[in-house]
Amino acid sequence: MKCRKCGHTAVINMREHKLALCEEHFLEWIPERVQRTIHKYQMFGPDDKILVAVSGGKDSLGLWDVLLRLGYQAEGLYIKLGIEEGAYSDESLGYVERFAAEREGAHFQVVDVKATYGMSVPEIARAKHRGRKVCSVCGLIKRHVMNRVAYEGEYACIATGHNLDDEVAVLMQNTLRWQMGYLARQAPVLPAIHPKLARKVKPLVHLYERETAAYALVRGIDYIYDECPYAVGATTLFYKDLLNQLEAHSPGSKLSFYLSFLRARKQGLSFGDQGRPELHDCTRCGQPTTAPDMCAFCRLWEDVER
Repeated sequence: MKCRKCGHTAVINMREHKLALCEEHFLEWIPERVQRTIHKYQMFGPDDKILVAVSGGKDSLGLWDVLLRLGYQAEGLYIKLGIEEGAYSDESLGYVERFAAEREGAHFQVVDVKATYGMSVPEIARAKHRGRKVCSVCGLIKRHVMNRVAYEGEYACIATGHNLDDEVAVLMQNTLRWQMGYLARQAPVLPAIHPKLARKVKPLVHLYERETAAYALVRGIDYIYDECPYAVGATTLFYKDLLNQLEAHSPGSKLSFYLSFLRARKQGLSFGDQGRPELHDCTRCGQPTTAPDMCAFCRLWEDVER
């Protein structure tokens, strides 16, 4: 298999793009594709300060690496959830630390949930308040922390490492169930609707998971291979498997599905009158909430403290 650009041995064959590339040209192609995505959806500009949510995995570290290579002011945020199974949190933090140590200008901060708030995510979930599962608690806490750090640090946006496979799995799930609210909010850019709620961007949405994994491998990025212990059996993994079967039969199906959805929405596909929610300042932490008093994050901790 030869590189389509230079004829040297290719390191990857991307059937969905009808493109095979050698190491040199693949490492050029990924940042170029990410930059086109950033420009297409007007995610951020060259002078913006970007907060990159890093987990120690291939996608978030790969994204951080690409943004640094492109010259953006990209700083990392690692949220230590306190997952002790397999020393998952400590191990994943170690990958972030080593990544940053190897790259000039790769600054990051750590928010330790237990040290900051008093309990780890699994400990909160075990408190059995409102029957929340670990993943539900985790998502709520991470959103709150990211918004707080982005606001206090005056970041223009929060960038996450969601790749195409992540997006189409969620899109398929929401489409099959016609989850209109979720469909209305699924996009490469989620605008800020309040000064204390940061804009969310996903620069990797046009990249397949296989491509982000190959980038990390060829680029020499060491990352945690294991999934979060609590992600085992997640519904999105089931949809990813179904979509992988479709992609194997018809290369390019995932990208076509996602881009067709975005085009349909741009052309007027309606998800009902979602409107802009009326926001109030939380009486406890001050972050915006639709609730009349405390936000969901603070109600979570109030339940634990009782």
